[in-house]
Amino acid sequence: MVRRRPRARLLLSALALALAGAALSAPAQSASGAARGSEGAGCQRPVRPASQMRIEPCDGPQRVIEKAAKTVPTKGQYAWQQREVTAFTHFGMNTFTDREWGSGAEDRSLFDPGHIDFDQWMRAYKAAGAEQVMLTAKHHDGFALWPSRYTEHSVENTPYGRDIVGQYVKAARKAGLKVGIYLSPADGAELPHGWHEKWLADLQAKQDAGERLTTVERTALADGGPPRGKGRYGNGSEPTERTFPTLVPGDDRAEKVASGELPGFTAKVNDYDAYYLNQVYEIVTEYGPLDELWLDGANPWRDAGITQEYNWSELFRALHELAPGTPVFGGPQGVRWVGNENGVARESEWSVTPSALDPWTAYAGGLPNDSTDPDIGSRKKLLDPSVKYLQWYPAEADVSLRPGWYHHADEHPKSAAQLLELYEKSVGRNASLLLNVPPAKNGRIDAADVRELTAFGDAVRDIYGTDLSERGPGPRTFDRVAVGEDIRKGQRVERFTVEARSHGTWREIASGTTIGHRRILALPQPVTARQVRVKVEQSRGKPHLRPLTLHLAKQSAKPAHPRAAAVVR
Repeated sequence: MVRRRPRARLLLSALALALAGAALSAPAQSASGAARGSEGAGCQRPVRPASQMRIEPCDGPQRVIEKAAKTVPTKGQYAWQQREVTAFTHFGMNTFTDREWGSGAEDRSLFDPGHIDFDQWMRAYKAAGAEQVMLTAKHHDGFALWPSRYTEHSVENTPYGRDIVGQYVKAARKAGLKVGIYLSPADGAELPHGWHEKWLADLQAKQDAGERLTTVERTALADGGPPRGKGRYGNGSEPTERTFPTLVPGDDRAEKVASGELPGFTAKVNDYDAYYLNQVYEIVTEYGPLDELWLDGANPWRDAGITQEYNWSELFRALHELAPGTPVFGGPQGVRWVGNENGVARESEWSVTPSALDPWTAYAGGLPNDSTDPDIGSRKKLLDPSVKYLQWYPAEADVSLRPGWYHHADEHPKSAAQLLELYEKSVGRNASLLLNVPPAKNGRIDAADVRELTAFGDAVRDIYGTDLSERGPGPRTFDRVAVGEDIRKGQRVERFTVEARSHGTWREIASGTTIGHRRILALPQPVTARQVRVKVEQSRGKPHLRPLTLHLAKQSAKPAHPRAAAVVR
């Protein structure tokens, strides 16, 4: 969001590397480490930097930690982590039914926005400081915002009738923004018709008996049926070898596929996975190259007895062939959910995560509980005997500007001050902020939302757009310290302090655990100093820090009383 400057010059950004030998290596071999056995001949080869590492049976604790230190981002992941704020756009059938969750049985005539002002969306997103945007091309209801060849439940068959994905992508690129697409694997329009009819009867009986219905159940009962698709979701079909793209009668891509201009491949999948993979193919080949592809892990009808066991291995393999440089949310060599929808990252947020499963075979990188555990990357986690893989897997912290993900007229946006706090607790904790800004039925983002987004963007630019250490000879007054690692060489720092010099003596003013791409430390009160430094207390390998930067929140620029600032000379 804010470009880093190459070097802090006028304040002393001294890097004090207090690195005792024990701090650079793993702790004494624990019971979990002993279970791996001693390092054998196969584990004597040098560890080379890679985005994914396999833990071998002969790897001892020290070598596991060395592998973690040398796990690095792919080119696509590195570029993604430089884009600190992404604007999320939830706009679809739910916008017009005033819901959060759709059923897949909606009347398509309800989708009638008239005019959509895509350029206004992009202006609002850029005002907030977003460098990337992300559109929900298909949510869990299965309604497609592009004219998909594989379903009638799409924008093509509505009063609006035009390709929203195409217009969104065009507007974003014209505005100089990177583009991502959200494509939910869940699909209510494709629920099996026979099962759905029986389910509705059961829900009606449940309601008649005075029992409470869930949101998903209430929506389904209100819309009735049947679902608008062909019943492919969770229908129990057997996987068979299929060709992609699966051409339809009169397919306009036939010649390009035959000539090799468009890629083709085969995959062994069931009916629904084939349907979904064909839609992925459309999105990637017609609107790409994409800067992120978001695969949601929702399975809304599991409790009702219908679930789709996605063939992630085939899906990830196909995506790697179609879009090898695109980071996939939930996929290998991609990005992961931070574990909540509050826009807040962990105090210790690791981009290197362990897994007992091959990340190419499991959603969310094989992380337990879909990334929600409070600790997913500590030494304890790395040295657990179940760990078989390490991968670079940075966090994305999603949150909505409004209480809901879709626009509802009776809801109001978060304030700029709240957004700034979320920025510091997401971007400032080694995560990317995915901020949802839902347009209204009239095809525009509300004026109240635009005001808060603009004020938020202005605040971030005012505070973090300037490094106070570059303003000539000091001392300087600041209440924010930002540090970062050169993540091209990995994420290594486990504990650090920030010190300022007073009367020839260094004293601690802040501390933290992980750093990663960026760590922002808010001080309890402003500090005035000429010299500031970072002291690394524990690291998994030689740290590679970028110069620290100093910042002052606007409300702290003029202390109410001369003694309000702690002077460190």
